[in-house]
Amino acid sequence: MHVLSPPPTDLSADRLQKAKELGADYAMQVQKESAAVLAQRVKGLLGRQPDITIECTGAESCIQTAIYATRSGGVVVLVGLGKEMVNIPLLDAAVREVDLRGVFRYCNTWPMAISMLASQKVNVKPLVTHRFPLEQALDAFETTRRGLGVKVMVKCDRNDQSP
Repeated sequence: MHVLSPPPTDLSADRLQKAKELGADYAMQVQKESAAVLAQRVKGLLGRQPDITIECTGAESCIQTAIYATRSGGVVVLVGLGKEMVNIPLLDAAVREVDLRGVFRYCNTWPMAISMLASQKVNVKPLVTHRFPLEQALDAFETTRRGLGVKVMVKCDRNDQSP
């Protein structure tokens, strides 16, 4: 199996820039394009279709793009949880033998995540781009609604407003 680093995709150029700063090899800004068109853009960017695609949003259009983008015989891992019912190109997946695998993203992940943070094997500080005290929680939600930043944190402890 050939390993590729799939490109993060987003509507926000700022979020994609942050992904590049944190080590992404590729980044692809998406517009309102069909899933098939986006899949072709992924293939063009990578030079081939990925063997494995990890879909983290749960958004219907993103699941569709993941299926179209993944090579025949490849695997799409569904991490993001969206609506209970979504329309997907099932016939395309079946004919091309693209496996769909679900992962419940919270099951047994916290101990490893806490360990990685405690050991400083991962640095998540750059991901938290905005911090608000609890009294400004509405501003925090508005910042998120407007698509600004990557992660927005509401600090509940008045005695700890450090990053």
